[in-house]
Amino acid sequence: MTAKIGIFFGSSTGCTERIANIIKGEIEATGLATCEIVVISVASAKSFGQLDYLLFGGSTWNIGVLQDDWAIALPALTGDGLKGKKVALFGCGDQFGYSNSFVDAIGIIGERITQLGAQTVGWIVPDSSYQFEFSRGVYEGIMMGLPIDEDNQAALTPQRVVNWVHWVLEEFGLLKPENAP
Repeated sequence: MTAKIGIFFGSSTGCTERIANIIKGEIEATGLATCEIVVISVASAKSFGQLDYLLFGGSTWNIGVLQDDWAIALPALTGDGLKGKKVALFGCGDQFGYSNSFVDAIGIIGERITQLGAQTVGWIVPDSSYQFEFSRGVYEGIMMGLPIDEDNQAALTPQRVVNWVHWVLEEFGLLKPENAP
């Protein structure tokens, strides 16, 4: 049986939605799962429980402010459908224009869903291609999800997504390390 993954996102300019669709394409190309993409502000928390795994994506605005869809949805989330669920996070930001709050949304969302009983997966060690000063998404040198900078490093996005998706699928238990590209 193919796993069902929900990709919930918030996007004001379309960047996070584009990344959600790229992630969906990469996951579905493996044949291991099907994905449903939903804007978080219109999502029903009841749907979380009907999915095997979740991905949450958001962007950071100004200095550490959640995108509008997440600003509405995050405070309303409860543990229903999240408790014990594996959730991977991704975020869009501008590491040069907002170097001191780069992809803070990853950390803000991650902190809240962990409090509600979810298990975050898909953490990565940012390599030297990232040049930000600070992010609430970083905990002890590890990013709580996939940081994307379409403003300054769009050419790096496709490979970053491929690498991260395969890592997440391993952590979901859907892909064995020896089968990863």
